[in-house]
Parts: sequence; C-alpha cells; structure tokens
Amino acid sequence: MRASIAVFSVSAALLLAGCASLQDHSKDKMRDDTLDSYAATLRWGDFGSAYQFVDPEVRAKHPQDAATKAKYNKVTVAEYDAQPPAATGENTLSQMVQISLIEKASQSSYNIVDHQNWRWDPVAKHWWLESGLPDITPQQQ
Repeated sequence: MRASIAVFSVSAALLLAGCASLQDHSKDKMRDDTLDSYAATLRWGDFGSAYQFVDPEVRAKHPQDAATKAKYNKVTVAEYDAQPPAATGENTLSQMVQISLIEKASQSSYNIVDHQNWRWDPVAKHWWLESGLPDITPQQQ
C-alpha cells in the first residue's frame, strides 16, 4: 500500500511539473508567435493592425488621433531588424529593433531605434506591447 501511495505521489508530482513546463512552453511559443506577427505586420507597413498589439490599457490612455495615423501613412517600412528579446522580469521582456523607413513624398530614407517593452497577461494568455508603436520621427544626428 505504501509503495502504491509513493508511486502515486511521484506520478502526481511529475504530472504537475509537466503541466507547468507545458504552460511555460506555451507562454514562450506565444511570445515568439506574437513578436513574429508584430514584426511581419510592421514590415508590411500596416501600422493600423500593429496598433492592435498595443496593451489595451495603453490604447485607452493614449488613443491614436488622426494626425498620428496620417504620420504613419507617410512612410514605408524598408527594413525591420530585431535583436533577440531579453527577459526583464517574470512576465516582461524588452526588445530593441532598428527600423529603416522611407518617406513616401521625398523617397528619403532614415533609421530609427524602437525600444519595445512587452508584458505577458496570464489571465488573457496574451503578450501586449506596453511601449506603444514606434516613434517614427526622424532623429537628428
């Protein structure tokens, strides 16, 4: 009887450990999928769809106005070069991305650096971009 209880206890512990591992794997896969989807959305220059990756709380506090939307429509994304993400906490990460943009009117190009902050929402099981869309204002050198 004791052997059965011991086997059951060990089996239960392994099962729980396996579930936690699967949950972490799922979180990691969702992170990779989210970052890849966001990158693809920006590479296509679809800032409207990219805005849906932004944390709903951030969107509520800082809604996009017509001028901001018009500013994003004036550029084309030529390149999106992301560094590997780095964990900044248990449910947060940062990622640095260099984005090459082309102004549609002048065809001049420039680069920006986007410092992204992402947050895992364990309730919604979703990664949210807390830092908002990139500031595409040309940076003075």
